[in-house]
Amino acid sequence: MKGAAAPPGAVKPPRVAPLKVITLNIHKGFTAFNRAFTLKKLKTALKESGADVVFLQEVVGRHDERAAEVAEWPTQPQFEYLADTVWPHFAYGRNALYPSGHHGNAILSRYPITSHRSENLSTNRFEARGLLHCTVSSPDLPRPLHLVNVHLGLTERGRQTQAAAVTRHVAAHVPEEAPLIVAGDFNDWRRRLSKRLKGELGLTEAHEAIHGAPALTYPVVRPLVAVDRIYFRRLSLRDARALAGAQWRELSDHAAVAADFEPAATS
Repeated sequence: MKGAAAPPGAVKPPRVAPLKVITLNIHKGFTAFNRAFTLKKLKTALKESGADVVFLQEVVGRHDERAAEVAEWPTQPQFEYLADTVWPHFAYGRNALYPSGHHGNAILSRYPITSHRSENLSTNRFEARGLLHCTVSSPDLPRPLHLVNVHLGLTERGRQTQAAAVTRHVAAHVPEEAPLIVAGDFNDWRRRLSKRLKGELGLTEAHEAIHGAPALTYPVVRPLVAVDRIYFRRLSLRDARALAGAQWRELSDHAAVAADFEPAATS
């Protein structure tokens, strides 16, 4: 039986476009142990993924030595090279600075980025870590969407300190009612951060919500630990998966994680 027709003059609900998100630590454009430079293949894979928003970690903004050594090294920053014409909007947050250049986090977006800021999360002089926070807006999105890209450290104590800083940042800069995605490389192989992120920020981990546990993503040739994740709130989750097929295994030492959302018109 067909539903009743809408009365004349009724206002149609706004169109809500699906939102596809990918996060990947690109290892500065190299495979494990720097055996091969894969940025060109990565560009193709990301383009074919159909992602609307891409969270990237360990993205090189400049590296004079690599530029002189690697024949296919792009003339522009890696995030600009990867964005190309597919993602016309992008932002970069520098984490590590060294004599020959710098690297950090980047967000590529089909939607206009209306604001962005970065924050240093480093807890020691050996590991440069940070977060990049962007706000995107579009007629296809019912409300401005907040995106927080993180790369946390290798020590348990450092990660707890960094998770606390992420929590404070979100509480201070993201309205409670705003849709939010926090994604990146958490290095949380012991799975001790989710309780804090869920309890203090009301976040849900996408792959865990669908499959019962975060995706195993490292090392990519035989993933043993779940370090790359996509957390969210005020969004409807449709699907989540690790991108660990043959094509993706040749791009980095991490597997990518993808999630599909549907922004709720009333979120």
